Amino acid sequence: MQSGLYVGISSQIALERRLNTIADNMANMNTVGFRATEVKFDEVLSKTRNELNAKVAFVSQGNDYLSTRSGGLDHTGNPLDVAIKGDAWFAIDTPQGQVLTKDGRFTLKETGELVSNMGYPVLDAGGAPIQLDRTAGPPVIGPDGRVTQNDRPVATLGVFTTDISKGYLRFENGGVIPTQAPQPVVDRVDISVVQGYLEQSNVNGIGQMTELIQVNRSFEAISSLMRDTETNFSEAIKTLGGSR
Repeated sequence: MQSGLYVGISSQIALERRLNTIADNMANMNTVGFRATEVKFDEVLSKTRNELNAKVAFVSQGNDYLSTRSGGLDHTGNPLDVAIKGDAWFAIDTPQGQVLTKDGRFTLKETGELVSNMGYPVLDAGGAPIQLDRTAGPPVIGPDGRVTQNDRPVATLGVFTTDISKGYLRFENGGVIPTQAPQPVVDRVDISVVQGYLEQSNVNGIGQMTELIQVNRSFEAISSLMRDTETNFSEAIKTLGGSR
Protein backbone atom coordinates (compact mmCIF):
# COMPACT_ATOMS: atom_id res chain seq x y z
CA MET A 1 0.00 0.00 0.00
CA GLN A 2 2.91 2.32 0.69
CA SER A 3 3.86 2.14 -2.98
CA GLY A 4 0.57 3.83 -3.85
CA LEU A 5 1.42 6.72 -1.54
CA TYR A 6 4.88 7.10 -3.07
CA VAL A 7 3.42 7.10 -6.58
CA GLY A 8 0.86 9.72 -5.54
CA ILE A 9 3.54 11.95 -4.02
CA SER A 10 5.69 11.71 -7.16
CA SER A 11 2.66 12.67 -9.26
CA GLN A 12 1.88 15.67 -7.06
CA ILE A 13 5.48 16.90 -7.28
CA ALA A 14 5.30 16.65 -11.07
CA LEU A 15 1.94 18.43 -11.19
CA GLU A 16 3.23 21.22 -8.94
CA ARG A 17 6.14 21.78 -11.30
CA ARG A 18 3.79 21.96 -14.28
CA LEU A 19 1.55 24.35 -12.35
CA ASN A 20 4.51 26.67 -11.79
CA THR A 21 5.39 26.71 -15.49
CA ILE A 22 1.78 27.42 -16.45
CA ALA A 23 1.67 30.33 -14.02
CA ASP A 24 4.91 31.72 -15.50
CA ASN A 25 3.57 31.33 -19.03
CA MET A 26 0.31 33.08 -18.18
CA ALA A 27 2.20 35.95 -16.53
CA ASN A 28 4.17 36.46 -19.77
CA MET A 29 1.35 36.25 -22.30
CA ASN A 30 2.02 39.87 -23.30
CA THR A 31 5.82 39.78 -23.04
CA VAL A 32 7.34 40.51 -26.45
CA GLY A 33 9.23 37.50 -27.83
CA PHE A 34 8.54 35.28 -24.81
CA ARG A 35 8.87 31.53 -25.35
CA ALA A 36 6.49 29.32 -23.35
CA THR A 37 7.96 26.72 -20.99
CA GLU A 38 6.77 23.15 -21.34
CA VAL A 39 7.61 20.16 -19.14
CA LYS A 40 8.37 16.62 -20.27
CA PHE A 41 7.68 13.88 -17.74
CA ASP A 42 9.21 10.41 -17.88
CA GLU A 43 8.09 7.18 -16.29
CA VAL A 44 10.47 5.80 -13.67
CA LEU A 45 10.19 2.08 -12.89
CA SER A 46 11.13 0.74 -9.50
CA LYS A 47 11.10 -2.86 -8.30
CA THR A 48 9.28 -3.41 -5.04
CA ARG A 49 10.76 -5.84 -2.61
CA ASN A 50 8.17 -8.59 -2.64
CA GLU A 51 7.88 -12.13 -3.86
CA LEU A 52 6.16 -10.99 -7.06
CA ASN A 53 9.05 -8.68 -7.97
CA ALA A 54 6.40 -6.24 -9.22
CA LYS A 55 7.37 -3.02 -10.97
CA VAL A 56 5.87 0.25 -9.75
CA ALA A 57 5.75 3.21 -12.14
CA PHE A 58 6.67 6.59 -10.67
CA VAL A 59 6.62 9.99 -12.37
CA SER A 60 9.89 11.90 -12.75
CA GLN A 61 10.07 15.53 -11.64
CA GLY A 62 10.17 16.48 -15.32
CA ASN A 63 12.50 18.41 -17.59
CA ASP A 64 11.75 21.95 -18.77
CA TYR A 65 12.04 22.87 -22.42
CA LEU A 66 11.11 25.88 -24.51
CA SER A 67 8.30 25.75 -27.03
CA THR A 68 9.64 26.42 -30.52
CA ARG A 69 6.36 27.78 -31.86
CA SER A 70 6.68 31.24 -33.37
CA GLY A 71 4.66 34.08 -31.93
CA GLY A 72 2.53 36.36 -34.08
CA LEU A 73 4.11 39.36 -35.80
CA ASP A 74 2.65 42.78 -35.01
CA HIS A 75 3.34 45.69 -37.34
CA THR A 76 4.56 48.78 -35.48
CA GLY A 77 6.16 50.83 -38.24
CA ASN A 78 9.02 51.76 -35.91
CA PRO A 79 12.31 51.37 -37.84
CA LEU A 80 14.03 50.17 -34.66
CA ASP A 81 11.48 47.43 -34.00
CA VAL A 82 12.75 44.18 -35.50
CA ALA A 83 11.47 40.60 -35.58
CA ILE A 84 12.93 37.33 -36.77
CA LYS A 85 11.10 34.88 -38.99
CA GLY A 86 12.33 31.39 -38.17
CA ASP A 87 14.02 29.63 -35.27
CA ALA A 88 16.72 32.17 -34.43
CA TRP A 89 17.53 34.85 -31.86
CA PHE A 90 19.07 38.27 -31.42
CA ALA A 91 21.96 38.60 -28.96
CA ILE A 92 22.54 41.23 -26.29
CA ASP A 93 25.47 41.85 -23.97
CA THR A 94 24.58 41.72 -20.26
CA PRO A 95 26.44 41.48 -16.93
CA GLN A 96 25.66 37.72 -17.11
CA GLY A 97 27.27 37.46 -20.55
CA GLN A 98 25.69 37.00 -23.95
CA VAL A 99 21.92 36.53 -23.79
CA LEU A 100 19.63 35.44 -26.62
CA THR A 101 16.33 37.22 -27.04
CA LYS A 102 13.37 37.43 -29.40
CA ASP A 103 12.52 40.91 -28.12
CA GLY A 104 13.43 43.28 -30.96
CA ARG A 105 12.40 46.56 -29.32
CA PHE A 106 15.67 48.38 -29.93
CA THR A 107 16.57 52.01 -29.29
CA LEU A 108 19.54 54.31 -29.93
CA LYS A 109 21.52 55.89 -27.14
CA GLU A 110 22.85 59.42 -27.44
CA THR A 111 26.19 57.89 -28.41
CA GLY A 112 24.57 56.00 -31.30
CA GLU A 113 24.87 52.59 -29.65
CA LEU A 114 22.00 50.23 -30.46
CA VAL A 115 20.53 48.80 -27.25
CA SER A 116 17.64 46.60 -26.16
CA ASN A 117 14.62 48.02 -24.38
CA MET A 118 16.38 47.10 -21.12
CA GLY A 119 19.46 49.10 -22.14
CA TYR A 120 21.78 46.21 -23.05
CA PRO A 121 23.99 46.54 -26.16
CA VAL A 122 22.73 44.67 -29.23
CA LEU A 123 25.43 42.52 -30.81
CA ASP A 124 26.45 41.89 -34.40
CA ALA A 125 27.34 38.47 -35.84
CA GLY A 126 30.86 38.75 -34.41
CA GLY A 127 29.62 39.51 -30.90
CA ALA A 128 30.51 43.22 -30.95
CA PRO A 129 28.15 46.08 -29.99
CA ILE A 130 26.43 47.80 -32.92
CA GLN A 131 27.15 51.49 -33.40
CA LEU A 132 24.98 53.71 -35.65
CA ASP A 133 25.07 57.37 -36.63
CA ARG A 134 22.21 59.31 -35.05
CA THR A 135 22.65 62.12 -37.62
CA ALA A 136 22.47 59.84 -40.68
CA GLY A 137 18.72 59.29 -40.64
CA PRO A 138 16.66 56.21 -39.73
CA PRO A 139 18.37 52.87 -40.37
CA VAL A 140 17.13 50.47 -43.01
CA ILE A 141 17.40 46.80 -42.02
CA GLY A 142 17.34 44.14 -44.72
CA PRO A 143 16.13 40.52 -44.47
CA ASP A 144 19.71 39.37 -43.85
CA GLY A 145 20.08 41.81 -40.94
CA ARG A 146 22.29 44.23 -42.84
CA VAL A 147 21.84 47.81 -41.58
CA THR A 148 22.26 50.77 -43.92
CA GLN A 149 22.05 54.53 -43.42
CA ASN A 150 21.92 56.88 -46.39
CA ASP A 151 22.36 53.80 -48.61
CA ARG A 152 25.66 53.01 -46.90
CA PRO A 153 26.19 49.70 -45.00
CA VAL A 154 27.03 50.47 -41.40
CA ALA A 155 26.42 47.23 -39.46
CA THR A 156 24.77 43.81 -39.49
CA LEU A 157 22.40 42.63 -36.80
CA GLY A 158 23.59 39.42 -35.19
CA VAL A 159 21.12 36.57 -35.71
CA PHE A 160 21.98 33.35 -33.91
CA THR A 161 20.81 29.76 -33.63
CA THR A 162 21.40 27.29 -30.83
CA ASP A 163 20.06 23.98 -29.55
CA ILE A 164 18.01 25.09 -26.56
CA SER A 165 17.20 21.45 -25.76
CA LYS A 166 20.79 21.07 -24.51
CA GLY A 167 19.92 23.30 -21.57
CA TYR A 168 19.29 26.96 -20.78
CA LEU A 169 18.72 29.51 -18.04
CA ARG A 170 16.00 32.15 -18.09
CA PHE A 171 16.98 35.80 -18.21
CA GLU A 172 14.86 38.88 -17.57
CA ASN A 173 12.26 39.94 -20.13
CA GLY A 174 12.08 36.60 -21.95
CA GLY A 175 15.79 36.16 -22.69
CA VAL A 176 17.65 32.88 -22.38
CA ILE A 177 21.25 31.87 -21.71
CA PRO A 178 21.88 28.57 -23.54
CA THR A 179 24.44 26.05 -22.35
CA GLN A 180 25.42 25.41 -25.97
CA ALA A 181 27.30 28.28 -27.61
CA PRO A 182 25.09 30.05 -30.20
CA GLN A 183 26.20 30.17 -33.82
CA PRO A 184 25.64 33.12 -36.20
CA VAL A 185 23.21 32.53 -39.04
CA VAL A 186 24.79 32.55 -42.49
CA ASP A 187 22.83 32.17 -45.76
CA ARG A 188 19.68 30.57 -44.29
CA VAL A 189 16.63 30.96 -46.52
CA ASP A 190 14.33 29.82 -43.67
CA ILE A 191 15.47 32.65 -41.36
CA SER A 192 15.05 36.34 -42.06
CA VAL A 193 14.80 39.70 -40.30
CA VAL A 194 11.71 41.89 -40.61
CA GLN A 195 11.94 45.60 -39.86
CA GLY A 196 9.01 47.47 -38.32
CA TYR A 197 7.52 44.35 -36.67
CA LEU A 198 7.66 42.72 -33.25
CA GLU A 199 7.20 39.04 -32.46
CA GLN A 200 4.72 38.53 -29.66
CA SER A 201 4.68 35.83 -26.99
CA ASN A 202 3.92 32.33 -28.27
CA VAL A 203 1.86 31.50 -25.17
CA ASN A 204 -1.59 30.14 -26.05
CA GLY A 205 -3.74 31.62 -23.29
CA ILE A 206 -6.77 29.39 -23.89
CA GLY A 207 -4.59 26.28 -24.05
CA GLN A 208 -2.83 27.24 -20.82
CA MET A 209 -6.13 27.85 -19.02
CA THR A 210 -7.42 24.46 -20.19
CA GLU A 211 -4.25 22.76 -18.97
CA LEU A 212 -4.48 24.63 -15.67
CA ILE A 213 -7.94 23.18 -15.08
CA GLN A 214 -6.73 19.69 -15.97
CA VAL A 215 -3.74 19.96 -13.63
CA ASN A 216 -5.95 21.11 -10.73
CA ARG A 217 -8.39 18.26 -11.31
CA SER A 218 -5.57 15.73 -11.48
CA PHE A 219 -4.08 17.09 -8.26
CA GLU A 220 -7.43 16.79 -6.48
CA ALA A 221 -7.97 13.25 -7.80
CA ILE A 222 -4.54 12.12 -6.63
CA SER A 223 -5.06 13.75 -3.22
CA SER A 224 -8.34 11.87 -2.83
CA LEU A 225 -6.68 8.60 -3.87
CA MET A 226 -3.87 9.13 -1.36
CA ARG A 227 -6.38 9.80 1.44
CA ASP A 228 -8.22 6.58 0.58
CA THR A 229 -4.96 4.63 0.47
CA GLU A 230 -3.89 6.01 3.84
CA THR A 231 -7.28 5.13 5.33
CA ASN A 232 -7.08 1.58 3.99
CA PHE A 233 -3.54 1.28 5.32
CA SER A 234 -4.66 2.41 8.78
CA GLU A 235 -7.61 0.01 8.77
CA ALA A 236 -5.34 -2.85 7.77
CA ILE A 237 -2.99 -2.09 10.67
CA LYS A 238 -5.93 -1.97 13.10
CA THR A 239 -7.21 -5.30 11.80
CA LEU A 240 -3.83 -6.98 12.05
CA GLY A 241 -3.28 -5.52 15.50
CA GLY A 242 -6.64 -6.75 16.73
CA SER A 243 -6.00 -10.29 15.45
CA ARG A 244 -2.98 -10.81 17.74
